[in-house]
Amino acid sequence: MKTDILGLHHITAIADNAKRNADFYTSVLGLRFVKKTVNFDDPSTYHFYFGDGQGSPGTIITFFPWEGIGRGVNGAGMATHTGYAVPSGSFDFWKDRLAKYGIEAAEGEIFGERLLSFNDPDGMQLQLVVPNKVDDRKPWVTSEINEGVAIRGFHSVTLTLRDAGATIGVLTDVLGYRQVMKVGNRFRFEIDTVSTANIIDIIEDASAPRGRNAAGTNHHIAFRVKDDVVLMEFRKRVLAAGLDITTKIDRDYFFSLYFREPGGVLFEVATDNPGFTVDESLDGLGSSLRLPKQYEGRRVEIESFLPKL
Repeated sequence: MKTDILGLHHITAIADNAKRNADFYTSVLGLRFVKKTVNFDDPSTYHFYFGDGQGSPGTIITFFPWEGIGRGVNGAGMATHTGYAVPSGSFDFWKDRLAKYGIEAAEGEIFGERLLSFNDPDGMQLQLVVPNKVDDRKPWVTSEINEGVAIRGFHSVTLTLRDAGATIGVLTDVLGYRQVMKVGNRFRFEIDTVSTANIIDIIEDASAPRGRNAAGTNHHIAFRVKDDVVLMEFRKRVLAAGLDITTKIDRDYFFSLYFREPGGVLFEVATDNPGFTVDESLDGLGSSLRLPKQYEGRRVEIESFLPKL
């Protein structure tokens, strides 16, 4: 069976204050609050999912907001930048909008694509990118952010590594990406199974300080596969490459495998099935606290100590 990676599935990061995190990604960036649940291993902490109207793979950013954890350090061995695709002509809107909320943004260009760089309230490094190819995904819109400027979903993720060699081998030989560009110490890889959310950049910097996970840093990036049948075929491929990988894990909305690539970044492989409407209607996504089955009996207790939003 062909084990195709279909670009990015989701990106998971760490935040500090839960309300501030939810307000920023929904009210400021205009993403949909797709799912409000809790960390599988720590039900005293929320797990938020923000994305497009359906919670489509390739649009979902998720957060563990650990209250009071303090700010981390973006650095080597991490996914350090998350890029979102936006339409051409939207930069003035986004510069004005970010300025309104006191967020500094800087214009730039990477591999011929214009981008706007800024940080979220915890220091997470974000980029709004105008892709060279038009991104025709239908965005989630709000009363303040219309379809002409709204975020489409992920454009790319950038990894910062001290030595990129072994990681490049994983991207190309195991995941099926190909190198399409290199300028200086920056590499770009694409996968051609999908046309969006299909780019991984690498910055190779032998002197980069080692990153430290806490608020404002990435926890892991997840690559997308069609279903759990393909997922398990992919597991064989990772093992054959000499890498350690977990058994299949049921995350309620997708099935997952995790492995750490040689540069230190935690990779996940996640399925499209069963999706975010397995426990809520499409119209009702994100409207109530959903708990993993093992915690449902503790709902009253869990609701009592989760931060109020």
